[in-house]
Amino acid sequence: MASKKLTRRGFLKGAVAIGAGAASLGGLESLGRLAHAQLNPDAPQRHYIFCYFGGGWDVLLSLDPRDPRDFPSTSFSMQRTRIQPAYEQLNMMDADIVRVDEGLSFGPYMGDLINHVDKLAVVRGLNMETLAHEGGRRRFLTGKPPSGNMARGSSASTWLAGQLGRNELIPNLSLRVESYNKDLPNYATAMRVNSIPDLLRALKPANPILDPKLSRQIAASLSDAAKCPPALRSKSWQAAEFARAKGDDMVVSDVAGQFDFGANSVEMEILRDHYGFNRVDNSPGVSAAFAVQALTTGVSRVVSVGLTGGLDTHDGGAWSNNQGPNQMRGWNAIARMVEDLESRDYGDGSSWLDHTTILAFSEFSRTPLLNARGGRDHHLTNSCLLVGGGIKGRTVIGKSSDVAMGSLAIDTRTGLPSPDGEVLKPEHVLRTLFDEVGIDRTPDLRVDGIPALLKS
Repeated sequence: MASKKLTRRGFLKGAVAIGAGAASLGGLESLGRLAHAQLNPDAPQRHYIFCYFGGGWDVLLSLDPRDPRDFPSTSFSMQRTRIQPAYEQLNMMDADIVRVDEGLSFGPYMGDLINHVDKLAVVRGLNMETLAHEGGRRRFLTGKPPSGNMARGSSASTWLAGQLGRNELIPNLSLRVESYNKDLPNYATAMRVNSIPDLLRALKPANPILDPKLSRQIAASLSDAAKCPPALRSKSWQAAEFARAKGDDMVVSDVAGQFDFGANSVEMEILRDHYGFNRVDNSPGVSAAFAVQALTTGVSRVVSVGLTGGLDTHDGGAWSNNQGPNQMRGWNAIARMVEDLESRDYGDGSSWLDHTTILAFSEFSRTPLLNARGGRDHHLTNSCLLVGGGIKGRTVIGKSSDVAMGSLAIDTRTGLPSPDGEVLKPEHVLRTLFDEVGIDRTPDLRVDGIPALLKS
C-alpha cells in the first residue's frame, strides 16, 4: 500500500500535543537524550527492532526464490531438483521472480520493501536444526539450540538491552513475542504485552489515584527504605526498587500518550496514514508503528514485535491464498518502518535508520516441493533479512543449494559459498549484532559473526 511520507514538521506538530505530559523528565527533549544514551559510548549508537513472522515462511515467495523457468512444475524437473516454485498456482496475477541485478533477486511477495533493496541484506541457507515451531522460534531468539522445546539462555534482545539500554524507561519492550532473561540485569528483562490496549493499561496510573502529595510521600519513604544497609545488601530489594522507580517514571512522564494511536492528534493522524491502519488492532501496521514510536521517543532501546502470522500453510488453499499475502503485509510494514526511521533526524545530521537495525525472521522455512495437499510442510533451510544501522545493503550472504534447497557452507568474511567455510545458523546472525556493539563472548554462542554482513 502506498502511503504519505512522514514529515519532520508533522511530527513536531504531533509532539506539541503530547509534550506537556512529559514534564517530569524534561519533556520530549529529555526523552530524546535518553534515547541516545548507552553504557559504552565507544560502541556504535544502535537501536533494534526484531520482527517475527509467525508460522514458518515460504522463502521461495520472498527471500530465496527460484526462477520458475529454470524450475518448472514438471515431473522431470522436480525429480532432478526437488524444488517447485509453483508460482502458477498462487492467487496472484503474473507471479514471478523479481530480479534486482545479477545474483540478487526476490520472490513475488516482497511488496513495497523491494523499493529499499539498496538498504537490505539477506542471509540465505540458515540451518535451523529443528522442524518444531517452538524450537525454531527460540533458536532464533536466543541463538542457542533449545533443550527439547525449552529455551536455553537469554534472548538476543535481552543481551542488547542489558548492554545498551539501562537509561531507557523500558529498555526491552516486546509485543506478542516471548523473551528470556537468564542471569542478566533485571532492567534488561522484556516488558511483554499482547496488544496496544494492554500497554496503555500498564503505562497509565491505576485507580484509585492517590493525592499527588501522598503519592510523593510514599515514593520518598520507599526510596529511603531501599537505601538502608539491609536493603543495599539485598539484590532482590534493589531490583524491586529499580523497577518501582522505572514504573513511577513511566506513569509520571505520560509516555502512554506516545502509543495512543487512536487519539485525535496531528501526530497520530500522520502515523495512521503512513502505516495504513484505521483502528488499533494487531495488524502489521500497528505493530510497526508501535516499534518505531518506542525507539524514537526514547522509551525503549530494543523492541520485538510479532509482525505477522498465518504462515503455517500445510494445505493448498492456505498456501496459495494466505502465505504470500500474509508475508507481503509484513514486508510492507517493514517498508513503512524504513521510511519512517529515515525521515526522522537523529540529532546529529544522520537519520534514525542509520542507528536502528531491523531483523526479520521466522522459525523455519517450508518444503521446496508441494505436498500431497498442495501446501508446504516444515523445512530446515531458512533465511532472514536485515536492514538499517551497520548493515551492508544490497547484499546476499550465503546460499541454499539448487537441489532440495539444502544449506551450503560459506566463508563468513565474503558471504560466498566455500567448501572450507561453515554452515550458517541463527547464532551467526546474532553474534554479528553482538560483535558490532562490543558484547564479548559471554553469551557463549560458540560461533563467530559474519563480517560480510556489516559495513566496513
